[in-house]
Formats: sequence, structure tokens, C-alpha cells
Amino acid sequence: MRLNLVTATSLLALCLVTTAQGVEINRAGADALKGTLTKLLPEDLAKNGLITVNPAGTRYEIIYDLAKLLTKVDPATFTISGLTPWSMFATPTDSGFWNIEGDNKLNVSGHFKDKDQKRTDFTYSIASLAYNGVFDPAITYLRASDATAKDIKLTSKTDTEEVNVSFGGMKHTLNSTDSAGGNGRIDFVIGGSMSTFLEQVSAQQMPPVEVRADAINFEGKVNGLPAKQIRDTIFFVLDHIHEDKLSPENSDKLKGILKEAFPLLTSFNETIGVNNLTVSTEMGKGGAKAFGYNLAMDGPSNAMRFGFGMNAQEISLDTPLMPANYATFMPTNFDFQLAVPNLDFASFGNDLMAVDFNDKAPEKTGEEMAKKLFRDGLLRVEFPKVSAKSAVYDVDMTGKIEGRVDTEKDYSMEATILARDLDKTIAAVQELAKTDPDLNQVSFGIMMVKGFAKTDPDGRSRWDIGISRDGAFTVNGQMVKGPDAPDQDQGLEPDQEQEQEPDQGQKAVPEPPQQP
Repeated sequence: MRLNLVTATSLLALCLVTTAQGVEINRAGADALKGTLTKLLPEDLAKNGLITVNPAGTRYEIIYDLAKLLTKVDPATFTISGLTPWSMFATPTDSGFWNIEGDNKLNVSGHFKDKDQKRTDFTYSIASLAYNGVFDPAITYLRASDATAKDIKLTSKTDTEEVNVSFGGMKHTLNSTDSAGGNGRIDFVIGGSMSTFLEQVSAQQMPPVEVRADAINFEGKVNGLPAKQIRDTIFFVLDHIHEDKLSPENSDKLKGILKEAFPLLTSFNETIGVNNLTVSTEMGKGGAKAFGYNLAMDGPSNAMRFGFGMNAQEISLDTPLMPANYATFMPTNFDFQLAVPNLDFASFGNDLMAVDFNDKAPEKTGEEMAKKLFRDGLLRVEFPKVSAKSAVYDVDMTGKIEGRVDTEKDYSMEATILARDLDKTIAAVQELAKTDPDLNQVSFGIMMVKGFAKTDPDGRSRWDIGISRDGAFTVNGQMVKGPDAPDQDQGLEPDQEQEQEPDQGQKAVPEPPQQP
């Protein structure tokens, strides 16, 4: 749904690159607008009526006849019907911006064949897609927009599988402000929601699956985006796309644009939330009251932090595949958060500037440049929060792992584990062991672990765990395992190693002296 809006506005974005102040709405202006819109298209598309521009009072009407894109498509491999023209309106303002708006609908059907001649039939419909926004020619992008879609449906069917997807509606917003500190960078905020989601999948090799959600909400923020430099990069590529080799001057120009664009952002975060998610199959039903996902990047360009997380609340599972005795061990809530700090995008960008864009096999490969992200080859993974809760356990963990990107041996770990009502957990495992004797070992193991625990003021059991680079393992300050034995050959020179080896036929350990 958002893709349709982006597709429609992107073509407009390529043309509104001059100030709109004082523009008179007339046929000459419409022809000029059409010429700008079509100048980047292949010649046959530019002339076949894909884009039409007409004066419409105080604004221009831009019509996209998308069916013209398919005039050279082989009907034996792809057909579509119902693809009617879309129109949008662009109005110049005294501020230099353009107001854009449109209200279209879609109801198409057709089929296509893949390389194996497998046929897929599809339908796609949107009862209404209404949008409006403010376009800024200085950045060739929208400064703000609102979009609303209603009754969205998609179907896909082959000989072996059928998929049906629908949304009751969709809302999308975009807003922007100039970044603090200037430099022509912009902060963008997007948000929106989709209601009454339904997906049904059936296939010959699997039972039917149905996924439902009352609502899907999303929000994203990106700060410090170099919108002008991104636009200049796109236009540069389009202007030189047919050149086999860049001249030294153009190569330097491209590097200059990219240098101005770095860092590509100062922070980024995205969150998606799903309300009342359910998944149903013939074997049972499961879901969660709420499910969330988050992604974030922030910090200076030479020490940026990447974070990722997932969480769910009020998880439920009703299936005969889950024995009743084990049901209480199914987590009802979980939260998993992971972070990778200290990513050096500044050094990565400096290496990129040194690349010869005409060299088919540059000295610095992508893999070598990627290593620049980890300063001195050091990798650190943090776990700000990992938690799980059920009727018989409540566990939280925080920690970090440090190591190197070029070896799996040289690493260390620190972690803190907190557990509430550990006696309840032990009792539940012992009860389950009455029908599954193998779990007696699990119960015994938990009791041993409990012996190492400290008790926090809130009553939770605590374990502070440390694994050092030399292999030593401690729990709450107590040594559980000492350092690993040093490698016998470590540090020896080749000739020393040879001296350590006895000659053939010679005993490695001398015999004690004989008694007289």
C-alpha cells in the first residue's frame, strides 16, 4: 500500500526540482512539466503516452497510464486486466513548495509464469487510496504527507498453493524538520497503522494456516539524513548509467558527493507493534496479546550503536502437540534485547572514499572494508535485557560477550541472572519428573545451581557469572573452573620445539640411577 504511494509520487519527484514560486498554470507549463517527467525514461516510454500532464485550474493534473508499461510484455508469460490510469494533482505555492494530492483505486487481476512455466494467478484491489503532501524541490522529496487506504485485498494462487491477504484499512503519515546544527540535513518521522489484518495460506504439502491481528502499528524516525546529497547521488548515477568508465573528474565528483553524505544518518529507530495476534492451524491455535519489534542505530559515526529487540505479552498456545503437564513451562511473556556498540562507520566511509570506482577488482574488497566497522577487530555484543516468565518461573538476564572477529577462542563473558520463586520452579520440575524420570537430573541440576546463588533484597536469586579470556569461570566470585592450561608449544621457537622432542630410540624421561 505504501509502495503504491511512493511509486506515484516518485515520478513527480523527478520533475519538481525548480522553484514553484510565480509559476503560471498553462499549456506551456504542462508540456514543460511532462518533458521533465519523461526525460529520464526510455525513449519509447516517453513517447507512448505513459505520462500526460494537463492544466487543471490552479494546478496541474498528472495522469499515469501504467498499462503502457506492459506494451512489450509477452502475454504468454504475463497478463493483467483492470489497470486503469491513476491521476494526481500538483499545485505550486508561493513558498516554493508544491502541494500534491490524489484519490485513486485499484482492482486488477491477471497471471504470470516463472521460468519453469509454473502459473500464478493473482488479484489486487484497493477500494480507495487518498493522499496529500508537501513536496520540497530543494531535496526532491516530501516534507510531509498523509495517506489513507481502505479495503485492501491480495490473492495469489498456483496449482499447489493459495494465499489470501486483506487489511480493513491503512493510515500513513510523514513529517520532517531541519536537523539541529543545520548542514542541510533533515529529521524525518513516519507513522501509521493497519487494521483487521488477515492472511490465509493453504497448500498441498501443509495444513491451512490463518494469521489474524486486530491492528499493526509502526513508527520510524531518522535524524540527520543528507536528503540533498542522496538526491545528487541518484541523479549522478542516472546521468552516467550508460558510461562504461567514469572520468577522473566524475569519479572525484561522485566521491565528493558521497563524502558530504557521510554519515548517512545520526540516528535511526523503528518499532512495529501487533495487537491481538493469533495463528490458527488444524493442530491448534496460538498467539499473543501484544507482539513488538524494534531496531535502532545511534551515536557518533566512529562509535555507533546498533540495537535489536523483540517482545511478547500474554502468549497463549492451545494444541494437542503440547502435553498438558508441560503447559505451565510455556512462557507467557518474553523480552529479548541485543546491541552491538562501537561500530566505526567513519573509518568505513574513509575506506569507501579511497576505492577506485572504475576498478573491477579493487584492492579493498567489501569484506575488508566491513572489518573497519569493528575497531581493532574487537567485537562486543551486549544483552541489555533477556527475560522470560511463566506460571512456574520468572527469569531475567543481562550481560555482554567480548571477542575478536578473526577468532572464536579469544573471548570473555559477563552475565547476571536473576530468578524469582526458584523453589516453585524446582517443585514444578519434580512434579513433572514423576511421569518423566529423566527430569530428575534437571531438578538436581537446578538445586546445585541454587547453591551458588545470592539473595537480593527483593527476594530474587542472583548469579553473577564471569568467563575470562583465559578460560577461568566464576559464579558470584567463587572459582568454579580455573584458567585453561597453557598450550605446551605456545611461545616456543621452531628450534626449541625440535630440542624438546627426543631422538628416535631415546627415552623421553631418563631412568633413575641404579642402587649400588
